[in-house]
Amino acid sequence: MNENTPEKQEGQKEEKSSLMEKIQQLGQTNVPQLSQDSKIHCLTIVGQIEGHVQLPPHNKTTKYEHLIPQLVAIEQNPKIEGLMVILNTVGGDVEAGLAISEMITSLSKPTVSIVLGGGHSIGVPIAVSCDYSFIAESATMTIHPIRLTGLVIGVPQTFEYLDKMQERVINFVTRHSNIQEDVFKELMFAKGNLTRDIGTNVVGADAVESGLINEVGGLGAAMKKLNELIDLKKEQNEGMIQ
Repeated sequence: MNENTPEKQEGQKEEKSSLMEKIQQLGQTNVPQLSQDSKIHCLTIVGQIEGHVQLPPHNKTTKYEHLIPQLVAIEQNPKIEGLMVILNTVGGDVEAGLAISEMITSLSKPTVSIVLGGGHSIGVPIAVSCDYSFIAESATMTIHPIRLTGLVIGVPQTFEYLDKMQERVINFVTRHSNIQEDVFKELMFAKGNLTRDIGTNVVGADAVESGLINEVGGLGAAMKKLNELIDLKKEQNEGMIQ
């Protein structure tokens, strides 16, 4: 008997088509609702974080309207026990980045982040929003003041708004990492470190030394730590039940 019946072949084609659609839309092979082969979900944030304004098609972007529903689904799915956040981003929309950071830090499940290549600008709050953070030895993080592109009305209210937005970023980073506020501000407002700009480019071990990131390490170390946090969470839940 040939098991490849027309019905089965049609079902396989539909499954492949659905899989390709998910890859195109979300940049990954599975979505949280269908994660049956692993208790860990991997969330990749690459390129530029796109917020309220759509970026040109040639820009590599991560859209926040894609990430937020995924994070809600991760929280609701009992089969997912931990979240791995992989970052290689140049930054992007400040409010969208803060929204993603707040959602990650409010998850009830263990979370680990790893910065590969770069976790610049608003990528910094996302990196520290997890329970534990890693950075590759060669990866960098650019810390700089909040900036706006395009037309800005030069009135005191505009600068006051920027200052308050900047304080939101500073407060979030200092609350969710071991870096002191004065150290973070010193890195943010340092001059001469970046060409034609102000701010600081922090590399690998320097990010750990400053208290911004927990540990230098790669994917294997990050996965091991996440499994440890998942096991610890299970032990705590079992203790509460008993």
